[in-house]
Amino acid sequence: MAMAEMRGRWALVTGASSGLGADFARDLAARGCRLVLVARREDRLKQLAAELAGTEARVVALDLRAPDAATTLHERLHAEGIAVDVLVNNAGFGLYGPFLASDWSRQRDMLELDIVALTHLTHVFVPDMAERGAGWVLLVASIGAFQPTPTYATYSAAKSYVLSFGEALAAELRPRGVRVCTTCPGVTATEFLAVAGQRRSLYQRLFMMQSPAVVRSSVRALLAGRTSVVPGIGNKVAAFSMRFTPRRLQAAMAASAMTMGAGD
Repeated sequence: MAMAEMRGRWALVTGASSGLGADFARDLAARGCRLVLVARREDRLKQLAAELAGTEARVVALDLRAPDAATTLHERLHAEGIAVDVLVNNAGFGLYGPFLASDWSRQRDMLELDIVALTHLTHVFVPDMAERGAGWVLLVASIGAFQPTPTYATYSAAKSYVLSFGEALAAELRPRGVRVCTTCPGVTATEFLAVAGQRRSLYQRLFMMQSPAVVRSSVRALLAGRTSVVPGIGNKVAAFSMRFTPRRLQAAMAASAMTMGAGD
């Protein structure tokens, strides 16, 4: 899609207070989109909106884990006359460590945000796009979607869900004019590892990408009509190689990559 076709469209970005979410907002603003910025940290959203001076932006401080968050957001925007054409389902976080030693409330919160909220937002906002015959949905998964990952057992499984859901939805919605793309980044220089509670492993230090590069690759893939993308050459090779690797070996390799040479 040419940049001119994005100009003036409303783009909803979740998890926009930092990292990939903030950079998705910057990229879409540069394409002429108007923005709805959603996250819990209102102060950071306001800072981002101020940074994007000249771009019409709405700031919505909202905890998307709440059961009625998606419908509340949709009703609020509808009342303001905002029709969302671009949905970037970016909000989410990971948890690092042995599953049995993890805190269940944190695990539940992660699953509520990474799976349930993402699916609910899609279910609430995409029917409007399908009715208009045009729309773009970007789901943020992870390279972890391609393999079982010990110490990130539930996070990796959640992202496998996102990838499968996104590719199925892309096939369903293409005849209705709605493009769906799932992006599967590898380790990225954001707050992810700090929130997850992990020190960088050797693998992560060697393959870490910068957030703007991940965003550019992801948005280009969405606008090109691709159903999924793995940003970064090294990540592409790693994801492709999983097709030829037994699942048990995948898990062993992932466990080694998460722990080998871990440090600050």
